[in-house]
Amino acid sequence: MVDWRQRFEAPARAASANSAAAQWVRAAVSRVTTPLLPDDYLHLIDPLWSARELRGRIVSITPTTDDSATIVIKPGWGFSFDYIAGQYIGIGVPVDGRWTWRSYSLTSDPDTSRGDKTVAITVKALPEGFLSTHLVNGLEPGTVVRLAAPAGEFVLPEPLPEKVLLVTAGSGVTPIMSMLRTMARRGRHGDVVLVHSAPSADNVMFGDELAELADRGVMTLHLRYTGSDGRLTPEGLAALVPDWADRQTWACGPGGFLDMLTGAYEKAGHPDRLHIERFALERGSHGAQGGTVTFGTRDKSIEVDGATTLLEAGEKAGVQMPYGCRMGICQTCVVMLDKGCVRDLRTGVEHVEGERIQTCVCAAAGDCTLDV
Repeated sequence: MVDWRQRFEAPARAASANSAAAQWVRAAVSRVTTPLLPDDYLHLIDPLWSARELRGRIVSITPTTDDSATIVIKPGWGFSFDYIAGQYIGIGVPVDGRWTWRSYSLTSDPDTSRGDKTVAITVKALPEGFLSTHLVNGLEPGTVVRLAAPAGEFVLPEPLPEKVLLVTAGSGVTPIMSMLRTMARRGRHGDVVLVHSAPSADNVMFGDELAELADRGVMTLHLRYTGSDGRLTPEGLAALVPDWADRQTWACGPGGFLDMLTGAYEKAGHPDRLHIERFALERGSHGAQGGTVTFGTRDKSIEVDGATTLLEAGEKAGVQMPYGCRMGICQTCVVMLDKGCVRDLRTGVEHVEGERIQTCVCAAAGDCTLDV
């Protein structure tokens, strides 16, 4: 039998594993509070103390632009601040009586986080983004949230390459911001170029700080305003950074933007020099047709469209589903596909019965049954 509780508590266990002291205290508390759970007592002392999950408290929400805000979080017991600039964190927020999860890049630099014991994310409210809009406009300081440990491979190497190019669009600048802040704090002034695209000057997240970092020599800054200059193209990139193909490049932004860069580096014969971070699913871009999703062990079914992930389908049907990052990275949501066909919303690849699938990035391509 699957131990669902154990699976849901995995993010907290993974984060707390770095602290031997935390593990010892948790074990001791578990023994003295049996048969009740440690949390039955710990939450009476401090709501951030939990033996089962990572928690945090919202410290502040500060507008960055008209539709974005920086959210500072004070994590509780068991959280490890040994993250790397460029990584993301999972955040679960209670909305209308249920916990809703998304992952966002950390914009704080690790050195500052270890000092003041807080982390920061910067969120852009998207028209289709239910949770992002709530985080920017509906969240209040003092709210207790759930957290998943920092993760992700979109990080700079040590030591830095001789020449670095950072190419971002919109909220894609958020993981880069953590990198730049870390470089500035550590006094690293190398050959680093940032090319950032935004609709206008008013839409540039961290606009004043980016200009200040450029003035301090942390990087060379090129801003492109797509409302007047048009979208960035390979030719436009070459005009701004003539040696772009010779640089190790980190890029983040919308799917079409990253596809353009991928094609440019492949054409130049240097695809290995491009490192990308994709934020969200390009929902429906590969034409998943939807269908009836059946959760075999729960005897529940639900009709969904081709843009609804199997994880979301399960949650709508009232089925407890394992999950972690909700971005197709951490593998926590993997289940067996018993019948039918599903499609990966990121790549369009189809999976058939007998395969293990990621429910957070796959949608029904016709009727299907999951071993859940």
